Amino acid sequence: MDHHGDGVSLLTKLGVGALTCNSVFAAYRSRGDPGTLAFVLAAYAALLLLLHSLRRFERAPPADRGRAKAEVWALSTLLTVMFASRVAPLMPPTVGVAVWAMAAATAGGGFWAFFLSHR
Repeated sequence: MDHHGDGVSLLTKLGVGALTCNSVFAAYRSRGDPGTLAFVLAAYAALLLLLHSLRRFERAPPADRGRAKAEVWALSTLLTVMFASRVAPLMPPTVGVAVWAMAAATAGGGFWAFFLSHR
């Protein structure tokens, strides 16, 4: 948390800076492969949107958190599926199925935790 109220903390700035540098290097290394470049850019954008949505969720009054909560779940599920789609094909078939099963369990568990567990 920052010490001045509504500003962004130094740790958050450092994390976003590291994410940005890593994404720039990954984009540079992907030259000549449009699919990889698109993946890097989409993952970077989704992570930034997730951070923004988490911040909105944390700052919203409990009664107004519904939309931000849905955004956080959707973006985290999107990222989980994106990374599973890149990892699973590199694995032996049985492990690839396990990767997808873990991705589904993560998305389902997140949905349960966000939307069903407090009823």
